Amino acid sequence: MLQFKPIFLGKAPRQVPRATTAQKCIRTNDVENVGRTTRHHTFFEMLGNFSFGDYFKKEAIKWAWELSTKEFGLPADRLWVSVYEDDDEAFEIWHDEVGVPVERIKRMGEEDNFWTSGATGPCGPCSELYYDFHPERGYKNTDLGDDSRFIEFYNLVFMQYNKMDDGSFEPLKQKNIDTGLGLERLARILQKVPNNYETDLIYPIIEKAAELANISYALADDRTKMNLKIIGDHLRAVVYLISDGVLPSNIGRGYVVRRLIRRAVRTGRLLGVKGGGEDGAFLPAIAEKVIELSPHIDPDVQARGHSILDELQREELRFVQTLERGEKLLDQMLAEALLNAQKSETLPCLSGKDVFLLYDTFGFPVEITTEVAGEQGVKIDMDGFEVEMENQRRQSQAAHNVVKLAVENGGDLAENVHDTEFLGYDTLSARAVVESLLLNGKPVIQVSEGSEVEVLLNKTPFYAESGGQIGDHGFLYVTQDQSKQTAVVEIKDVQKSLGSVFVHKGTIREGVLEVGREVEAAVDAKLRQRAKVHHTATHLLQSALKKVIGQETSQAGSLVAFDRLRFDFNFHRPLHDSELEEIENLINGWIGDGTLLQTKVMSLTDAKEAGAIAMFGEKYGEQVRVVEVPGVSMELCGGTHVSNTSEIRAFKIISEQGIASGIRRIEAVAGEAFIEYINARDSQMKLLCSTLKVKAEEVTTRVDNLLEELRTVRNEVSALRAKAAVYKASMIASKAFSVGTSKTIRVLVESMDDFDADALKSAAEYLMDTLQDPAAIILGSCPDEGKVSLVAAFTPGVVDIGIQAGKFIGPIAKLCGGGGGGRPNFAQAGGRKPENLTNALEKARTDLILILTEKAN
Repeated sequence: MLQFKPIFLGKAPRQVPRATTAQKCIRTNDVENVGRTTRHHTFFEMLGNFSFGDYFKKEAIKWAWELSTKEFGLPADRLWVSVYEDDDEAFEIWHDEVGVPVERIKRMGEEDNFWTSGATGPCGPCSELYYDFHPERGYKNTDLGDDSRFIEFYNLVFMQYNKMDDGSFEPLKQKNIDTGLGLERLARILQKVPNNYETDLIYPIIEKAAELANISYALADDRTKMNLKIIGDHLRAVVYLISDGVLPSNIGRGYVVRRLIRRAVRTGRLLGVKGGGEDGAFLPAIAEKVIELSPHIDPDVQARGHSILDELQREELRFVQTLERGEKLLDQMLAEALLNAQKSETLPCLSGKDVFLLYDTFGFPVEITTEVAGEQGVKIDMDGFEVEMENQRRQSQAAHNVVKLAVENGGDLAENVHDTEFLGYDTLSARAVVESLLLNGKPVIQVSEGSEVEVLLNKTPFYAESGGQIGDHGFLYVTQDQSKQTAVVEIKDVQKSLGSVFVHKGTIREGVLEVGREVEAAVDAKLRQRAKVHHTATHLLQSALKKVIGQETSQAGSLVAFDRLRFDFNFHRPLHDSELEEIENLINGWIGDGTLLQTKVMSLTDAKEAGAIAMFGEKYGEQVRVVEVPGVSMELCGGTHVSNTSEIRAFKIISEQGIASGIRRIEAVAGEAFIEYINARDSQMKLLCSTLKVKAEEVTTRVDNLLEELRTVRNEVSALRAKAAVYKASMIASKAFSVGTSKTIRVLVESMDDFDADALKSAAEYLMDTLQDPAAIILGSCPDEGKVSLVAAFTPGVVDIGIQAGKFIGPIAKLCGGGGGGRPNFAQAGGRKPENLTNALEKARTDLILILTEKAN
């Protein structure tokens, strides 16, 4: 209902008196319940009907009953109803007018039957319909929360209040209806299956996963069935999310996709699901079944099928590498647990924090951690793990609960301020009236010189930031008798509030500004032209990208500024230099064609049918503005644009980089910004030529020669450092001591002053040859300020008795604020706390003596 919230609150006019919806929904705040219950999903479809002050409680109740019993054919004697405890009106409608027996109507409290949209916002009592799977159990001691008997499938919300910040309720100006009917739940009822997962919406996906795991769902135990349900649910969710342009990443909604994919991968690996390809990826094979089921739900999914499968394959293989790193970390943790238990003479146990780290960061299933640990005789602290899980759940729930669904800014102004009439498509200056002034967010009557102010006008030529384009700059002038200037306001930003109220943010440079005063609003024409050039260039860039790297790529964000443009798009790899060159050539060709732009206002339906591109996540009304470069680009866009592509003059890409998994970013300049960029680059080249004393065409050769000379000098320095380190090693070799009785092992643990990691390695190799097998060597140094280098070198005789250099050096490095690892015979590590090196080496010496004494006796 979020898109309807301003209408419910009376802040936006209704376009229609009533509406029906079928919405794809994602819910992840209780993802751990997926597969465990009969009804929890991360992805589900919600069917609803809405009234915006048109009909209310009586009609909503009667129509819900008619839909359920007549259209869907549900037996009336199997339907139960809940109402809010104080809602006598709803109770009477259900009983007196619909005919539901009193014993099948339950009054319930605020937690169950009073719906709120968040901490604040539209809300009201609700009434829910439940289906009874076991009417033979009778009416005595019934609990509608009993999942084994009932399922709630339809919720009617009587939206009649606005919840305020202090928790109080104020009546809405109009009474509204918001209902939700769960498609998956209704499918379960109609198809007579034991849970939502075994409906024709999800079960074919589960069957495909079971086939790849070479198991039978029907014969599987409860845990296996739960895991198959998780895979079926999560694959359905991520396919639709990726189709809608939400790609895996570590931020925002992209993290939701990544988390679901990783949960599906680790669950599949637990079941032994195998992919058919050489790389072993199995998600694409299961996703093919989701795509096969999609045409009646969302035809775009099948059209984007190839790119969805590619994205899933890349993400799965990337995560498998993370899992493998988790396996290495688990090995280190188990080695430490065994060592600590040996020292303290206790049973080895892996802490709950470590188990949670493996689970949360590396996606390591707790079952696998338990199994691997058990093979080495290590228990895991499940109580500690559950504490960590509960902390995460609380944080997640807290973040979920604080979402505030209230109209942004404005406060009392919403009652008095009308939408701002935008004139900026046709003019850069206009007379307007000051309707409101805000000082520090508070309404005032006048503002004096030097104050930062927010100005609301009845009409304006200033463009307010939206669609990626930043707000205009300029001035507001107050004149007297059409000649004498009495006030000047410099505008540095314009934002939209409450839908279409333009907020001009600026500073009073001269005089006093008052509410009701007429002003001359003048946009900075040069800056506006720069924005127009970059906005049209952004449209050309999107078209060029689709031609060069594929039609499936889509916009993921943009910035249209005065000095540059930025365009984010979905793609799985860096663009090649040849592709960037082709994109530039295409755009500069279109600029040179001098094509006249066409701008039309049409219905949203007509615009989509004409092929206009809409930006995912943007909100559009029934009437939309379409900006077309004939033969090149057609987009829904409210921004300002050049009238002819020749005004752009030239286009240059200045960078291309990844900003998140699957998201690339191009920054570019055009028009006047292009000229400035080229001039700056030319000045830098002239300075470089002067410094190197060569012509421009000779710079590359000269730089290559300098780099080669630098490499030669560095190699010589490195060789000298290695020789010095070996000499130092020969000096300290005599400090080696022997450990063990039945088998004597030579041990050397020493500091090497300020030698770097490569020199340390050379010293360790020399000492292994000098001390001979068996020998254990630990060396440390501080090569730079705030830097520690460590090396562990164990000869074959030491490795054979069960001590590995890679596992030994890790805990030592932690004392120096770092980490590391390597092979059983040789490992390097680093840290950031040189002040701890002495203590770290002392621990290494003590631990080696303890372990080697036991092993060698």
